[in-house]
Amino acid sequence: MKIVVIGGTGLIGSTVVARLGEHGHQAVPAAPSTGVDTITGEGLKEVLRGADVLVDVSNSPSFADDDVMAFFRTATGNLVDAAEEAGVGHYVALSVVGSERLPESGYLRAKVAQEALIEAAGLPYTIVRATQFFEFAGGIADTATTDGVVRLPGGGVQPIAAAEVAAAVGRAAAGAPAGGTIEIGGPEVFGLDEWVRTVLAARSDAREVVSDPRARYFGTLLEKDSLLPGPGAQVAETRLAEWLAR
Repeated sequence: MKIVVIGGTGLIGSTVVARLGEHGHQAVPAAPSTGVDTITGEGLKEVLRGADVLVDVSNSPSFADDDVMAFFRTATGNLVDAAEEAGVGHYVALSVVGSERLPESGYLRAKVAQEALIEAAGLPYTIVRATQFFEFAGGIADTATTDGVVRLPGGGVQPIAAAEVAAAVGRAAAGAPAGGTIEIGGPEVFGLDEWVRTVLAARSDAREVVSDPRARYFGTLLEKDSLLPGPGAQVAETRLAEWLAR
């Protein structure tokens, strides 16, 4: 199949492209650097010509509330229109576990809006919702650092290796449309503070991680299970200690 991967040069997208190529598909990376712009629509018609599947793993360059909402609404609207015009038979998008439970987060509100646009489009689709990537622990710490101290709540997380997220997206793209949502998470549950503390310690990062139930995660307070997948979720294999050892 010809599978176009929007965001195909990024962390997840480049791995999706490589995996699909290994399985004999014509995987085409699409990003501003390849001449495809989902905001202006430049290059979309051309890259989707003859495509069987569209995979969207792109992300907003800004996480400011208004910016991220504008990005996902505009980009998804353009992608849906272009996919319909090209006769694409399967729309696959990467989203975030727990998005609908945390409306105070501008980023997660935008992901819910993205999902709604895809669901309403009438195209055969699959939404893959993933938990937090192991690779994002440092960035989460950076956003929560004040005067050298990281303040994070202890809400549960089930982090996952980015490579296994890419594998799940690739499987979805090569398979039949689910007509709904698939969830995937890592094999272990941590407190958000505990997870980040473990990663920073493994990297010899001297910042102290303080547990603070009033601290916000991307603008929202967390309950114990706000970011945890449901009982039917796919469970990846790589444990945090294994990933850190690599």
